[in-house]
Amino acid sequence: MFFSEYTFMGIDPTAGQRPFPYVALDGDLSLLAIGEGPMEEVLAFAAGQRQALVAICSPHRPNQGLLAREEVRAALSPAPRPGRWMDFRLAEYELYQQAVYIPQTRRREEECPGWMRMGFALYRRLEKLGYRPYPSDQAECQFIEVYPHAAFAGLLGVLPFPKESLEGRLQRQLVLYDRKLKIGDPMRIFEEISRYRLLKGILPTEDLFSAGELDAMVAAYTAWLVAHHPEQTSQVGDPEEGQIVLPVPELIIET
Repeated sequence: MFFSEYTFMGIDPTAGQRPFPYVALDGDLSLLAIGEGPMEEVLAFAAGQRQALVAICSPHRPNQGLLAREEVRAALSPAPRPGRWMDFRLAEYELYQQAVYIPQTRRREEECPGWMRMGFALYRRLEKLGYRPYPSDQAECQFIEVYPHAAFAGLLGVLPFPKESLEGRLQRQLVLYDRKLKIGDPMRIFEEISRYRLLKGILPTEDLFSAGELDAMVAAYTAWLVAHHPEQTSQVGDPEEGQIVLPVPELIIET
Protein backbone atom coordinates (compact mmCIF):
# COMPACT_ATOMS: atom_id res chain seq x y z
CA MET A 1 0.00 0.00 0.00
CA PHE A 2 1.24 3.50 -0.87
CA PHE A 3 1.47 5.67 2.27
CA SER A 4 2.93 8.97 1.01
CA GLU A 5 -0.26 10.97 1.60
CA TYR A 6 -1.21 9.32 4.86
CA THR A 7 -1.78 10.85 8.28
CA PHE A 8 -0.36 8.83 11.16
CA MET A 9 -2.40 9.32 14.30
CA GLY A 10 -1.97 8.17 17.89
CA ILE A 11 -4.88 8.20 20.34
CA ASP A 12 -4.61 7.50 24.06
CA PRO A 13 -8.04 6.73 25.60
CA THR A 14 -6.56 5.63 28.93
CA ALA A 15 -7.79 8.85 30.56
CA GLY A 16 -11.27 7.31 30.49
CA GLN A 17 -13.91 10.01 30.74
CA ARG A 18 -11.32 12.79 30.68
CA PRO A 19 -10.14 14.31 27.36
CA PHE A 20 -8.17 11.94 25.12
CA PRO A 21 -4.66 13.03 24.13
CA TYR A 22 -4.08 12.64 20.40
CA VAL A 23 -1.21 13.33 18.02
CA ALA A 24 -1.03 13.32 14.23
CA LEU A 25 2.18 13.07 12.18
CA ASP A 26 2.77 13.45 8.47
CA GLY A 27 5.07 11.35 6.33
CA ASP A 28 8.09 13.47 7.32
CA LEU A 29 7.43 12.97 11.06
CA SER A 30 6.29 16.57 11.48
CA LEU A 31 3.46 17.32 13.90
CA LEU A 32 0.18 17.95 12.11
CA ALA A 33 -1.86 18.15 15.28
CA ILE A 34 -1.51 17.63 19.02
CA GLY A 35 -4.18 18.11 21.61
CA GLU A 36 -6.69 16.69 24.02
CA GLY A 37 -10.41 16.42 23.54
CA PRO A 38 -13.51 14.34 24.14
CA MET A 39 -14.15 11.31 21.97
CA GLU A 40 -16.33 13.31 19.58
CA GLU A 41 -13.49 15.78 18.88
CA VAL A 42 -10.99 12.97 18.29
CA LEU A 43 -13.42 11.16 16.00
CA ALA A 44 -14.12 14.36 14.07
CA PHE A 45 -10.39 14.72 13.38
CA ALA A 46 -10.14 11.07 12.32
CA ALA A 47 -13.21 11.42 10.10
CA GLY A 48 -11.57 14.35 8.31
CA GLN A 49 -8.64 12.23 7.11
CA ARG A 50 -8.83 10.85 3.58
CA GLN A 51 -6.05 8.35 4.27
CA ALA A 52 -4.91 7.49 7.77
CA LEU A 53 -3.30 4.85 9.92
CA VAL A 54 -4.43 5.26 13.53
CA ALA A 55 -2.67 3.66 16.51
CA ILE A 56 -4.82 3.26 19.62
CA CYS A 57 -3.41 2.76 23.11
CA SER A 58 -6.10 0.29 24.14
CA PRO A 59 -7.19 -3.29 23.43
CA HIS A 60 -9.35 -3.75 20.37
CA ARG A 61 -11.77 -6.16 22.04
CA PRO A 62 -12.18 -8.17 25.26
CA ASN A 63 -10.13 -11.27 25.94
CA GLN A 64 -11.17 -14.10 23.60
CA GLY A 65 -9.95 -16.90 25.87
CA LEU A 66 -7.02 -18.16 23.82
CA LEU A 67 -4.93 -18.90 26.92
CA ALA A 68 -7.66 -21.20 28.17
CA ARG A 69 -6.99 -23.52 25.21
CA GLU A 70 -4.56 -26.34 25.94
CA GLU A 71 -3.15 -26.38 22.41
CA VAL A 72 -2.33 -22.68 22.63
CA ARG A 73 -0.68 -23.03 26.03
CA ALA A 74 1.37 -26.05 24.96
CA ALA A 75 2.78 -24.13 21.98
CA LEU A 76 4.17 -21.32 24.16
CA SER A 77 7.73 -21.11 25.45
CA PRO A 78 7.74 -20.95 28.37
CA ALA A 79 4.38 -22.67 28.73
CA PRO A 80 2.14 -21.18 31.43
CA ARG A 81 1.88 -23.14 34.64
CA PRO A 82 -1.37 -25.12 35.03
CA GLY A 83 -4.25 -22.91 36.07
CA ARG A 84 -2.31 -19.67 35.59
CA TRP A 85 -2.86 -16.91 32.98
CA MET A 86 -6.24 -18.37 32.02
CA ASP A 87 -7.93 -14.98 31.79
CA PHE A 88 -5.19 -12.97 30.08
CA ARG A 89 -4.76 -12.15 26.42
CA LEU A 90 -1.91 -13.91 24.65
CA ALA A 91 -0.28 -10.52 23.93
CA GLU A 92 -0.35 -9.72 27.64
CA TYR A 93 1.28 -13.03 28.55
CA GLU A 94 4.04 -12.48 25.99
CA LEU A 95 4.79 -8.99 27.30
CA TYR A 96 4.89 -10.21 30.89
CA GLN A 97 7.61 -12.67 29.87
CA GLN A 98 9.73 -9.60 29.03
CA ALA A 99 8.96 -7.99 32.42
CA VAL A 100 6.65 -5.46 30.76
CA TYR A 101 3.61 -4.96 32.97
CA ILE A 102 0.33 -4.53 31.10
CA PRO A 103 -3.22 -4.29 32.44
CA GLN A 104 -5.29 -7.46 32.17
CA THR A 105 -8.14 -7.50 29.65
CA ARG A 106 -11.14 -9.47 30.94
CA ARG A 107 -13.39 -11.66 28.82
CA ARG A 108 -16.56 -9.71 29.61
CA GLU A 109 -16.60 -6.09 28.50
CA GLU A 110 -18.54 -4.98 31.56
CA GLU A 111 -15.77 -6.37 33.80
CA CYS A 112 -13.08 -4.30 32.07
CA PRO A 113 -12.00 -0.92 33.53
CA GLY A 114 -13.69 2.19 32.24
CA TRP A 115 -10.79 3.33 30.07
CA MET A 116 -10.79 -0.02 28.25
CA ARG A 117 -14.51 0.24 27.62
CA MET A 118 -13.89 3.71 26.19
CA GLY A 119 -11.25 2.14 23.95
CA PHE A 120 -13.65 -0.55 22.74
CA ALA A 121 -16.19 2.17 21.95
CA LEU A 122 -13.53 4.17 20.09
CA TYR A 123 -12.70 1.22 17.83
CA ARG A 124 -16.39 0.63 17.12
CA ARG A 125 -16.92 4.30 16.24
CA LEU A 126 -13.88 4.27 13.95
CA GLU A 127 -15.22 1.20 12.17
CA LYS A 128 -18.47 3.05 11.54
CA LEU A 129 -16.35 5.78 9.91
CA GLY A 130 -14.85 3.19 7.56
CA TYR A 131 -11.66 2.36 9.47
CA ARG A 132 -10.53 -1.27 9.31
CA PRO A 133 -7.87 -3.33 11.13
CA TYR A 134 -4.44 -3.16 9.52
CA PRO A 135 -3.52 -4.65 7.08
CA SER A 136 -6.53 -4.19 4.83
CA ASP A 137 -5.76 -3.51 1.16
CA GLN A 138 -9.27 -2.25 0.45
CA ALA A 139 -9.40 0.40 3.19
CA GLU A 140 -7.81 3.85 2.99
CA CYS A 141 -8.22 4.30 6.75
CA GLN A 142 -6.96 1.62 9.12
CA PHE A 143 -6.05 1.11 12.77
CA ILE A 144 -3.60 -0.82 14.92
CA GLU A 145 -3.31 -1.50 18.64
CA VAL A 146 -0.27 -0.30 20.57
CA TYR A 147 0.90 -0.25 24.19
CA PRO A 148 3.04 2.85 24.89
CA HIS A 149 4.90 1.42 27.91
CA ALA A 150 6.07 -1.56 25.82
CA ALA A 151 6.84 0.73 22.86
CA PHE A 152 9.10 2.96 24.94
CA ALA A 153 10.71 -0.05 26.63
CA GLY A 154 11.50 -1.48 23.21
CA LEU A 155 12.95 1.76 21.87
CA LEU A 156 15.05 2.31 25.00
CA GLY A 157 16.07 -1.31 25.60
CA VAL A 158 15.25 -0.84 29.31
CA LEU A 159 12.09 -0.26 31.31
CA PRO A 160 11.47 3.50 31.27
CA PHE A 161 11.18 5.79 34.27
CA PRO A 162 7.60 6.40 35.53
CA LYS A 163 5.85 8.32 32.78
CA GLU A 164 4.44 11.12 34.95
CA SER A 165 7.84 11.95 36.46
CA LEU A 166 10.07 14.68 35.04
CA GLU A 167 12.80 12.17 34.23
CA GLY A 168 10.26 9.88 32.58
CA ARG A 169 8.96 12.65 30.33
CA LEU A 170 12.50 13.75 29.45
CA GLN A 171 13.48 10.17 28.64
CA ARG A 172 10.48 9.55 26.42
CA GLN A 173 10.73 12.84 24.53
CA LEU A 174 14.47 12.31 24.04
CA VAL A 175 14.08 8.87 22.45
CA LEU A 176 11.41 10.24 20.09
CA TYR A 177 13.61 13.23 19.25
CA ASP A 178 16.45 10.82 18.48
CA ARG A 179 14.06 8.96 16.19
CA LYS A 180 13.83 12.13 14.06
CA LEU A 181 10.42 13.36 15.08
CA LYS A 182 10.20 17.10 14.47
CA ILE A 183 9.92 18.05 18.12
CA GLY A 184 12.06 20.06 20.52
CA ASP A 185 15.21 18.59 22.03
CA PRO A 186 14.29 18.03 25.70
CA MET A 187 17.94 18.36 26.75
CA ARG A 188 17.65 22.11 26.20
CA ILE A 189 15.80 22.27 29.49
CA PHE A 190 19.15 21.92 31.25
CA GLU A 191 20.52 24.97 29.48
CA GLU A 192 17.85 27.07 31.19
CA ILE A 193 18.18 25.70 34.72
CA SER A 194 19.92 28.04 37.13
CA ARG A 195 20.69 27.88 40.83
CA TYR A 196 18.00 30.50 41.46
CA ARG A 197 15.35 28.57 39.53
CA LEU A 198 16.14 25.33 41.33
CA LEU A 199 15.96 27.02 44.73
CA LYS A 200 12.62 28.58 43.81
CA GLY A 201 11.23 25.38 42.32
CA ILE A 202 10.95 26.91 38.85
CA LEU A 203 11.73 24.51 36.03
CA PRO A 204 11.43 25.48 32.34
CA THR A 205 9.17 22.59 31.30
CA GLU A 206 6.92 24.49 28.89
CA ASP A 207 8.50 22.73 25.87
CA LEU A 208 8.20 19.31 27.46
CA PHE A 209 5.19 17.24 26.42
CA SER A 210 2.82 15.69 28.93
CA ALA A 211 2.83 11.96 29.65
CA GLY A 212 -0.41 11.49 27.71
CA GLU A 213 0.88 13.44 24.72
CA LEU A 214 4.07 11.35 24.69
CA ASP A 215 2.07 8.12 24.80
CA ALA A 216 -0.03 9.32 21.86
CA MET A 217 3.15 10.44 20.08
CA VAL A 218 4.88 7.06 20.33
CA ALA A 219 1.65 5.49 19.10
CA ALA A 220 1.63 7.77 16.04
CA TYR A 221 5.32 7.02 15.46
CA THR A 222 4.59 3.29 15.58
CA ALA A 223 1.92 3.77 12.91
CA TRP A 224 4.42 5.71 10.77
CA LEU A 225 7.00 2.95 11.20
CA VAL A 226 4.48 0.26 10.20
CA ALA A 227 3.88 2.12 6.96
CA HIS A 228 7.45 3.11 6.08
CA HIS A 229 9.67 0.47 7.70
CA PRO A 230 7.56 -2.57 8.60
CA GLU A 231 10.70 -4.67 8.99
CA GLN A 232 11.54 -2.51 12.02
CA THR A 233 8.31 -3.47 13.77
CA SER A 234 6.98 -6.62 15.40
CA GLN A 235 3.76 -7.91 16.94
CA VAL A 236 2.79 -9.87 20.01
CA GLY A 237 -0.45 -11.74 20.43
CA ASP A 238 -2.78 -13.42 17.96
CA PRO A 239 -4.93 -11.83 15.22
CA GLU A 240 -8.00 -13.66 16.54
CA GLU A 241 -7.72 -11.87 19.86
CA GLY A 242 -5.78 -8.73 19.03
CA GLN A 243 -2.13 -8.04 18.33
CA ILE A 244 -0.05 -5.26 19.86
CA VAL A 245 2.36 -3.62 17.42
CA LEU A 246 5.82 -2.67 18.69
CA PRO A 247 8.21 -0.14 17.06
CA VAL A 248 11.13 -2.59 17.23
CA PRO A 249 11.85 -5.80 15.28
CA GLU A 250 12.30 -7.69 18.57
CA LEU A 251 11.48 -6.72 22.12
CA ILE A 252 14.70 -7.00 24.13
CA ILE A 253 14.74 -5.50 27.63
CA GLU A 254 17.89 -5.26 29.75
CA THR A 255 17.33 -6.41 33.32
